[in-house]
Amino acid sequence: MVARPTTAARRYAEAAFELAGGDDSYDRWADDLRKATKATADERVARVIDNPSVPFAERQELLERLLGNAIRRPAFNLVRLLSHRARLELLPAVADEYHRLFDERRGIVAATVTSARPLSSEHLKAVSRRVEEMMSASVSMTPRVDPALIGGLTVQVGDRLIDGSVRGRLERLRERLLAVSR
Repeated sequence: MVARPTTAARRYAEAAFELAGGDDSYDRWADDLRKATKATADERVARVIDNPSVPFAERQELLERLLGNAIRRPAFNLVRLLSHRARLELLPAVADEYHRLFDERRGIVAATVTSARPLSSEHLKAVSRRVEEMMSASVSMTPRVDPALIGGLTVQVGDRLIDGSVRGRLERLRERLLAVSR
């Protein structure tokens, strides 16, 4: 499951999304942010690029060598700005939020299906089809395993939780029994 973006990461992502809308380069921005996130994920690289004690010119030179020919200038400028402000750690959240905005624009909702055991590809497709029917939208499904569910599954779509787990049923039964016994 992807962590909720910070306000700052959301603002950077929204700015990138707005720039992408200017020339309809949504796909290219998504690709550039993915490449930049991957390139700067190496801990040794991030330590230099995001370190204010390293001279700015050296950090920019390293960024140029890493990304200069790999991504377009507008995305490069965003990475450079994050580095300059010692906020490069936001880049993965910026990329995630950008992808969420892009999916939203294309009518795709992200869902996380959690089951007690790994789901087969057939089961995952069936769950995806059912969620698509419920949401009236295309679904990008991310599977997770949580043995604490005992059995069944849960599906998280945005802030909506569909709980079909054995654990959830037992909790609801417990609540009803407690309510009746009062």
